Amino acid sequence: MCAYIALTPLFASCLLFLQSNIWSPYNICDQVIRMIPHSYEEVQFLRRLFENLRADLWQPNAASLIRQDGAVDVHVGRGAAQELKGRLRGAHIGHRVLISNLQMEVENQSGSRSSRSRRSEFQHNYEVYHPLEEIQNWMFEMNRTHPHLVHMFSIGRSFEGRPLYVLQLGKRAQPRKKAVWIDCGAHAREWIGPAFCQWFVREALTSYHMRRLLTQLSFYVMPVFNVDGYVFSWTTDRFWRKTRSKNGRFKCWGVDINRNWRVKWCDEGASSHPCDDTYCGPYPESEPEVKAVAKFLRKHRKRIKAYISIHAYAQMLLYPYSYKYATIPNFSCVEDTAHKAVMALYSAYRERYRYGPASTTLYVSSGSSMDWAYRNGIPYAFAFELRDTGHYGFLLPESLIRPTCTETMRAVNTIASRLLRKCPH
Repeated sequence: MCAYIALTPLFASCLLFLQSNIWSPYNICDQVIRMIPHSYEEVQFLRRLFENLRADLWQPNAASLIRQDGAVDVHVGRGAAQELKGRLRGAHIGHRVLISNLQMEVENQSGSRSSRSRRSEFQHNYEVYHPLEEIQNWMFEMNRTHPHLVHMFSIGRSFEGRPLYVLQLGKRAQPRKKAVWIDCGAHAREWIGPAFCQWFVREALTSYHMRRLLTQLSFYVMPVFNVDGYVFSWTTDRFWRKTRSKNGRFKCWGVDINRNWRVKWCDEGASSHPCDDTYCGPYPESEPEVKAVAKFLRKHRKRIKAYISIHAYAQMLLYPYSYKYATIPNFSCVEDTAHKAVMALYSAYRERYRYGPASTTLYVSSGSSMDWAYRNGIPYAFAFELRDTGHYGFLLPESLIRPTCTETMRAVNTIASRLLRKCPH
């Protein structure tokens, strides 16, 4: 325990926190450490290291995806942290600690809920993170209070039997109207995703510009794609990523929703081992959540002209391809749209986002929803990686929900508006 380690200021703070927190799902002195390999040899060293060291890779999410000059963020327990630092020093690889006491940051992010002033029954707070039950109650309320613009429905059920709810925004009397699909929360620990989807719905129903868009476009919004994993991230493991499906041969749970699609399934950037965070599943669309969304998108693909998936973290706007280094046929239109979206985002708080094909801008990954949507005829397919670039990682404070959602809203508006104009290229 922390008490047996020399009491540097860091470990003294860990000990004090341990004494005041009897139960915790994490080791109190867990840390998040960043390193950047600058040579082929350093990349190979880190890949071998993280294939054998017990650690939770945050960025990238698999050792095989580590590449030269790319940041590597890893969550390690207090014992492994000392071992990791020693090995990095031995290999002359620089590193720095991003988060020195992970559990303290978890408490700072979500531990203040009980002390918050409670809102009235139907007053939703868009600047805090909400558990699934509260999000679904809010969806019902949006459906009840905006009957002419909101239609709530379920497209199926999750592995654990939870309904997969979607909100359709826009008048339903126009069956041929172009549509945009937006999903959030594919990876359970990325809480800023569902927060954005809620923010988007509110803005769509209240802002003048968005109300005008709703006369010309429909939006399908899925605030929590991975409902089972999201619940698990609130109740058991804050950094859970995958679904919660069972595996018969291994004592490991879940599949990576963004590696389970029928497009170059289980190839580069995905794992066939059930215990890995990028596990592709036993077969394409094995997860009921993926199967339900894919079925819905297939049914409506003649109307849906843009697919947008919200993730975190890296501050990027990505488009196909993820699974190969190649240029999409409508590259000029998509690239121009991405550029304008990132510039609109920048205009809010001067936050810089990189944009480009996912394979070259982030890393190669197969079986992604974005590539599947594009291959199935949706011409504008994007994936956002929201704030930040690693300082908070998956623990983005609630104080940053407003600026993050405000700037992302400008980017999404730009993408949606492009559907109403002919591409100039």
